[in-house]
Amino acid sequence: MQRVCFILQVKPERLAEYKERHQSVWPEMRDALAKTGWHNYSLFLRDDGMLIGYLETQDFEKARGGMETLEVNERWQKEMQPFFAAAHGKPDENMMPIQEIFHVD
Repeated sequence: MQRVCFILQVKPERLAEYKERHQSVWPEMRDALAKTGWHNYSLFLRDDGMLIGYLETQDFEKARGGMETLEVNERWQKEMQPFFAAAHGKPDENMMPIQEIFHVD
């Protein structure tokens, strides 16, 4: 299983709404993530807007590619894009994995 961590930047003035939106992620979006291999997916948000994402998957590029083909992801990304600072394209296109250098099993 591949562990993936990434960082994005949420606009500080949009933090409250971003948190609120993630209290009720659409059921079809949750199902799509699970079906395309996004397991143990978590988001962590600092008060300054730094968003840290973590997931486990067999193949991150395949999991991301699977989501790119789905209409529900297109709608979700379109709604989430205004929350992000300096994002080029859809937010999920800016998920650049951070190299893992240590893990305790």
